[in-house]
Amino acid sequence: MFINGFDILWDEIDDYVADIKSIRSIDQFTFTKPVTFFCGENGSGKFTLLEALAIKNGLNPEGGTKNYNFSTYDSYSSLYEHMRLWRSRKPDWMYFLRAESFYNVATKEMEYSGVFSERYHDQSHGQSFCSLLIHQIKRKCLYFLDEPEAALSCQNQLALLYLIEECVKQNCQFIIATHSPILLGFPDAQILSFDEGKVEEVDYKSTSSYQTMKLFLDRYDYFVKDIQENNDGGIL
Repeated sequence: MFINGFDILWDEIDDYVADIKSIRSIDQFTFTKPVTFFCGENGSGKFTLLEALAIKNGLNPEGGTKNYNFSTYDSYSSLYEHMRLWRSRKPDWMYFLRAESFYNVATKEMEYSGVFSERYHDQSHGQSFCSLLIHQIKRKCLYFLDEPEAALSCQNQLALLYLIEECVKQNCQFIIATHSPILLGFPDAQILSFDEGKVEEVDYKSTSSYQTMKLFLDRYDYFVKDIQENNDGGIL
């Protein structure tokens, strides 16, 4: 692995990240597998930590490689400034994929390298997402992926699992924030839950993503009936 872990110097932090309970529970952390997942509810802090790790490694906050240098809106915390990474070796390549800023990254790729990126905007969101991932596959690479399932069908999420496995065989490391019960099923991954105001390692079937999806599939008829009979439009 390229990153074995990190420390957080909390005495130096004075912005909003200090109020995120899950991250605040970490003083130091160790990565134990080449594929690590951050999972948990929206707002639990998983992306904030992923983003800080990517920026600490010199990557553009909105995604891409070290060669990307653009910003449409600076909203990231100062957490990366107060982290110390435990490095074991240097990757040959790094990439940060953010679902929410993918369009901007694809546009900048067109500006940087011309013809190739024009095909991103000629494809569906999911197709262009897959194209970018395949294009960025390299040996000895460090990847930070934020909710890659956002643009992918169930079939393509399965395809991504095979792609990740192929990359791991080529000495790559992945740190991924996700809600997908499919992606979380990657064999022998380190899974970190950000729920309950702390970060703790859990097994696959203990994740809220797996349990919620299993409950829905097992009791589909019940949920359909309950939605039809009880929803007054006020849930959201």
